[in-house]
Amino acid sequence: MPAVADAYELGEVHSVRYLAEGLLNRNWKLDTDKGSFALKEVVNTPVDKLRRSLTVLSRLKTAGLPVCAPYLSVTSEPLVTMGHRSYCLLPWVEGAHRQGAELHRSEAHALGSLLGRIHRGLADPAVPLGHVGERPRAKGTAPEAALAEADRFLGTIARLDEPGLFDQATERALHQRKRLIVEHADQRPADDAPAGPWGWTHGDFQPLNVLWRQGTVAAVLDWDRLGIRPYAEEVVRTAQVQFGTANGYLDLDLVAAFVTGYRSQRDLADEDLADAVERLWWKRLTDYWQLQFHYDKNDFGADALWESGERLIQWWTEERDTVRVAFLSR
Repeated sequence: MPAVADAYELGEVHSVRYLAEGLLNRNWKLDTDKGSFALKEVVNTPVDKLRRSLTVLSRLKTAGLPVCAPYLSVTSEPLVTMGHRSYCLLPWVEGAHRQGAELHRSEAHALGSLLGRIHRGLADPAVPLGHVGERPRAKGTAPEAALAEADRFLGTIARLDEPGLFDQATERALHQRKRLIVEHADQRPADDAPAGPWGWTHGDFQPLNVLWRQGTVAAVLDWDRLGIRPYAEEVVRTAQVQFGTANGYLDLDLVAAFVTGYRSQRDLADEDLADAVERLWWKRLTDYWQLQFHYDKNDFGADALWESGERLIQWWTEERDTVRVAFLSR
């Protein structure tokens, strides 16, 4: 830590606190002679992409968006590399992460409006990002592949000497999931070309990356996944993650407020949003990323997300028409 402090000329470091929130990168709060900062050790993002993202933040900050412009090193770089590790330093922002159910309708509307402003800001030619190129592709998982993956995990569970409660519940859930996939196999997205306009997007606009203070967004964090995507894809994914509940359903009133807020800043056609909703539903139906963490990587941090996600896909499949209507709100 002293070497990092020297690289940024922070003076004396008075305290260091590890931040347990987050799933991928390691983060600390530093209190120093120069003030309080958030230090991130970059683990899963290529250094060149992170440097680009940090440069973009400075422009977005100038445009009035609630982002944290990076604190530059003594060599005027937004990123410091030491050996095999890279670090970036950002001003510390006080605030709280809030799950969707904690928001009022007006706050959900404001959050959607902010995402629309971010998409507009990233599309500004003054922002140093490359051309968006051809339409992004998003191939839906084949039913046969999804069933084979479910069987793989069922085989893993069957080979356990003493299956635990999670394993037993997962076994039941996988059989239910297989039935749903077979029943809806003909509803896989027809092609790999998502509808609607596309451009640069945040990539992970969700509760752990948004800080609230006194009813407004104080900062949007973690731009590691900045990339080119269909705008409707990010709108729909954000609403699903933000307004999903542990009980396994979406708060559709808040979803509607969020989408209405977004469309007040950047319009999307009904058919583009409907296409994104159906594609995300199919992705959630055929995806087992939490089980890959649990059984393939021995990482149990996403277990609760598997359990809530399983309840969600059961509910969503029964309520597809109602969900689609909420996402078309104006």
